[in-house]
Amino acid sequence: MRMWSNGGYMIVEQEIAEKPKRAPMPRRTKILFYLVAWLIVLMPFLFWRGTWFGRPLTDAEITKYLHDDQKPRHIQHALVQIGERINRGNRNIGPWSADLVRLATYPVEEIRNTDAWIMGQDNSNQQFHSALLKMISDPAPQVRGNAALALVRFGDASGRPQIVAMLKPLVVTAPTAGRVTGVARAGEPANHGTVLVKLDDHGQLVEVRAPISGHIRAIEAQPGADVAQGAPLAVLNPGADQVWEALRALYAVGQVDDLPAVAPYKNPSRELPQRIAQQAAETEKAIEERAGR
Repeated sequence: MRMWSNGGYMIVEQEIAEKPKRAPMPRRTKILFYLVAWLIVLMPFLFWRGTWFGRPLTDAEITKYLHDDQKPRHIQHALVQIGERINRGNRNIGPWSADLVRLATYPVEEIRNTDAWIMGQDNSNQQFHSALLKMISDPAPQVRGNAALALVRFGDASGRPQIVAMLKPLVVTAPTAGRVTGVARAGEPANHGTVLVKLDDHGQLVEVRAPISGHIRAIEAQPGADVAQGAPLAVLNPGADQVWEALRALYAVGQVDDLPAVAPYKNPSRELPQRIAQQAAETEKAIEERAGR
């Protein structure tokens, strides 16, 4: 501190010590810093690129993806791209027709489900027609439903019983015996794959998941109870999309015997949009007119 006089006033001046200069960032730290920043930007892009099915694929990529058993999402991506080509009017998918037929029995449910939908886009392919006829016996309800809907595009009503079943509540049963350790709440929405009930099978956790999207109508199993294999665990009401597609299909192929399954949707529950009521009324009218003719 320095003191000095200026016209009778004492002025005190405090010397400010110079701040020490910051040491430069080591080159290795700089590289690491920029690498982390780059990854922060890159990772979301790579995730988007790997999960977005809208990214166009070349013919070679489609062929490669259809055989990528290590990454089922690649197979699904290729299927979606083939479907988009068909919808744009390009039905030159001959190189991949055999693959689509082969995938009708693929072990991953999501692949079979997408495959059924894609084959339904090309109702001129008799190989697809034959494959879809077999798929209406698939163990997965969603696959059976998609196959039945696809057959309607071929003018084939063979899947009509399955389409009617899409309008009815679905009972979910126990895949194995065990003790109930957890249950979902009745009245809640459930997406395909939502865990409905947890079972303890001799120390092994078994998660029973929703085979369709919809609403949980009832939970039949109670925590702590022992259930046998095949016992009812939950009841699901079908979701809006499933009901909508089933009603539209029955508009074309429905019979008088199907009217009791259609009637409840003329006054749908609050979980379903109003368009369901309108479609149900139109479907009922179309069936009655067909029966009259």
